[in-house]
Parts: sequence; structure tokens; C-alpha cells
Amino acid sequence: MQVKSVYKYARISAFKAREVTRAIQGLPALDAVDVLRLAAGFKKVSPLVLKTLKSAIANAENNNNMRPERLVVKEAVVGEGATFKRFQPKARGSAGPIRKRTSHIRIILTDEIEIERREKGRKTNKIKKTAATKKQEPIVETAEFSDQQS
Repeated sequence: MQVKSVYKYARISAFKAREVTRAIQGLPALDAVDVLRLAAGFKKVSPLVLKTLKSAIANAENNNNMRPERLVVKEAVVGEGATFKRFQPKARGSAGPIRKRTSHIRIILTDEIEIERREKGRKTNKIKKTAATKKQEPIVETAEFSDQQS
């Protein structure tokens, strides 16, 4: 079953918001929450997407009796909303346009996709020291030149 949540008229351009939503697509919902909390310090759009994601999780729990541990972000889409048009005074009595862009953030969660997790205790590849790390003698080449002039 799919659950949807939409944040309309978010005051950020869709171009900037798409960068964050691309990062959470296909992740389990609870992992996506962690990713957005981490990104909240340096991306303005992260709290807006996090708010929408939490709303979708709450909709799934309360309206459809779904468990949040089984939810996966199927879609995280940002579309362009209305653009507020303002004018900035310029030299010689002219005016320049200012476009304050908005966007619509839509998140769809599903429980139909299986969650595949990595093993936590996986082995790390250790680099073995080989003969290549030992000191090697430099190769010195000598060339013979002939001084014959015509």
C-alpha cells in the first residue's frame, strides 16, 4: 500500500530541493529521516523535506495501520510551484524583476518493496605489505654520444 504526503508552496526553488530528495529515494523511511537530520545543518531544504517525510510516516501509522520500520521511500519528487514576482528599483528610474520561486514537495512511501540491509559486522579488506613497499634501487641508464661532424 502507498501513502502520500505533499508540502505545497515551499519557499525554495525546485532546483535546490531536488538535490536532497534524490538522496533519500529508495531508502527505508527511518534511514531517510536520519539522512535528512544530518543534512539539516548545511541545506535549507532538509527541514522542509523532513517535515513532509514525517507527515507521510504519521499518515501511514495512523490512517493505514502500517509499521514505520517496513516503509520505504518509493518517490521523492519536487515540482515547481507558483513564482512570486517582485521588482527591484534600478538606475535611471527603471526596475529589474525578482522571482521568488516556490515548489511542491511530494513524498510517497510504500511497504511493498523489501528492505535489504547490509551486515553490520562485515569484514574490512586489509592492505597487505608486499615487496612493492620495500626500498628499490633506482635504475640508472647511461647513453653514449658520438661527436662526429661532417
